[in-house]
Amino acid sequence: MNEMFSLEGKIALVTGASYGIGFAMATGFARAGATIVFNDIKQELVDKGIEAYGELGIRAHGYVCDVTDEAAVNAMVAAIEQDVGVIDILVNNAGIIKRIPMVEMTAEQFRQVIDVDLNAPFIVSKAVIPAMIRKGHGKIINICSMMSELGRETVSAYAAAKGGLKMLTRNICSEYGMHNIQCNGIGPGYIATPQTAPLREKQADGSMHPFDSFIRAKTPANRWGEPEDLIGPAVFLASDASDFVNGHILYVDGGILAYIGRQP
Repeated sequence: MNEMFSLEGKIALVTGASYGIGFAMATGFARAGATIVFNDIKQELVDKGIEAYGELGIRAHGYVCDVTDEAAVNAMVAAIEQDVGVIDILVNNAGIIKRIPMVEMTAEQFRQVIDVDLNAPFIVSKAVIPAMIRKGHGKIINICSMMSELGRETVSAYAAAKGGLKMLTRNICSEYGMHNIQCNGIGPGYIATPQTAPLREKQADGSMHPFDSFIRAKTPANRWGEPEDLIGPAVFLASDASDFVNGHILYVDGGILAYIGRQP
């Protein structure tokens, strides 16, 4: 059983994994035996990431790369293959969100979200698939979202991108499954990260933040997810244990998508 979930000898590229959920998943891969490679858009973020991995005893390989730039991605993948080896596992984790009402959002802002959250996974996947085909196996994990299934106020671009990423996931499965490449997605629920900390702060009167109350009421688990909650699902989808799982979106949301919510 341990061998089935082992990532020993595998090379995993996790985009945007200097911190946050990408960092958590990458540390899980490292504990399962994988060699970790990550990128970020600025050298200082890469340096901080390498330092954070080092504090956990993980020797990670960091690269500066804008994942929306096809030439830069191709150069990064070539450098990784030369410096570290052929990528066995790709996690398309890098992403952004702009919370702007649709009628107030410019087309440029909409395109920026689509570029990072949808075009970039296409670009990076396209760059690693040929070597996976030659090697005879590969795992691609796209970080989707509950917004791959649901809409919500102010996130039109994000929901459109994540819905598209769900279908890109299924199409990569359809097109390259015959080459022993499995492409699946993880759809995180609301995760407690530094970015969401303001939404979980107690109010001046000691009450919960209204958004915190809203999320807990919509979640059967009655809590926010932690980045570590994504490690097990990510290791499963990266390992031999999921070799016949393809084109699937695994929602790690505490049950939100199964639940209509509490009666007022």
